[in-house]
Amino acid sequence: MTFHGVRGSTACHGEETARYGGNTSCVVVDAPDQPLILFDLGTGSRYASVAAGREVLCLVTHLHWDHIQGLPFFPPMLDGDSRITVCAPSPLDGGSLDETMASIIRAPMFPVGLDAFPARPDFVGLDGGSVVISGVSVSSVEVSHVGKTFGYRLDVCGVSVAYVSDHQQPMDGSGPDPKVVDVCRGVDLLIHDSQYTAAELASRPDWGHCTPEFAIEVARASGAKHLVMFHHDPDRTDRQLDDLVEAHRDSVEPRITVAREGASIALGVG
Repeated sequence: MTFHGVRGSTACHGEETARYGGNTSCVVVDAPDQPLILFDLGTGSRYASVAAGREVLCLVTHLHWDHIQGLPFFPPMLDGDSRITVCAPSPLDGGSLDETMASIIRAPMFPVGLDAFPARPDFVGLDGGSVVISGVSVSSVEVSHVGKTFGYRLDVCGVSVAYVSDHQQPMDGSGPDPKVVDVCRGVDLLIHDSQYTAAELASRPDWGHCTPEFAIEVARASGAKHLVMFHHDPDRTDRQLDDLVEAHRDSVEPRITVAREGASIALGVG
């Protein structure tokens, strides 16, 4: 697994964010004899390398701009022979996902529409539950956020990964949603929103995100073996993220790391 974008809300750059990276959400799962799998299509997807002829499965959590704005810059979009499947929550208005995406990526928001690209992605609206897509077992569950948003679970090649990039922390002090805990149950790796400090959450109680402490609560409730804190606020500096690493360096259950652009994690090896 390789992290190509780890920020939330908007891309950022500068000396204070250079080490952890400034691109928005995109994580690549590269499993043998499987399609290349992408969690989200933020600006980081521009840097995802795809071998010629390899099928691509994109699991988009929701249609906020920071999670889809990389699609027009995703390299396989310029190859007419690409096989790309893009999955996301079915639109609430009853329309199709391809119509919704075509209404977003078009003038005046973007110079051309999706029909100008050589590739023709297959857009698939999901309604939750477990399905097999392109031979990959995918489970999805709706999570609390601003607008319809999914968390995903993959079970592939004997390992399991859950991805919950945007997750509203309950402000009444209640624990994680049991449905979210269930989809993360026992996973080898949980990638989870940890955008706000407690003080920031208090001033932004309905912006759809959570604290590192809540991410840990989800991981422990679900029995996840390894938690990766993700979707860093664009104002979070490298030094502050270093402090987050240091604070959880000795965690054993679960193991805790902080997402960094360009970093890879090997699962099911050895």
